[in-house]
Amino acid sequence: MGRRSDHSRQEIEQMLLTEGHRHLAEVGFARFSAREVAKRIGYSIGTLYNVFGSYDRFLVALNTRTFQLWARDLTAALAAGPEDRIRCLVESYFTFARTNRNLWRAIYEHHLPDDFVMEEAQGRQRGELTRIVVDEVAAALGPDHADRAATLARSLVATVHGHCLFDITGSFALMGEHEPVEMALTRVRESLAAAAD
Repeated sequence: MGRRSDHSRQEIEQMLLTEGHRHLAEVGFARFSAREVAKRIGYSIGTLYNVFGSYDRFLVALNTRTFQLWARDLTAALAAGPEDRIRCLVESYFTFARTNRNLWRAIYEHHLPDDFVMEEAQGRQRGELTRIVVDEVAAALGPDHADRAATLARSLVATVHGHCLFDITGSFALMGEHEPVEMALTRVRESLAAAAD
């Protein structure tokens, strides 16, 4: 078992984030235990709270790691040079959610207090994923409509998210819908076409 004196604060933080992310991926948000994470690395729950300040801050840090992983995956998919970059965005959303189901759901299942203030660095890290999507939407719209890209990109993400959630939860299957990616892509293309008019 580790002891507090065995590691620096920064080392403990990284250990907690690594093990916390692993635990979250294994069990999902509903069964996630900060106490279990601390135990797995040989420290007490008090140490975790000393490092992160609160359970919410720990979960935010874990979810931020998921955003970073997601942004790396999307960057790699786009770097492969797909001919249809909008399709790549939509398919990558579904692929990440399906492959990292518990991590993806935890982003949306963890509800923060109304007065919670996110650290600026974490906000920037999370925003990288949105920036990638905004850049691709701006390129698809062309220079004459690029000023609409940021707002439209957020709306399109919400559209794709809804389709993906129905896919992940099995709702579309119960409705007899078996092509959620194509459905989402169609809605995205319709919105882009309307915005470019």
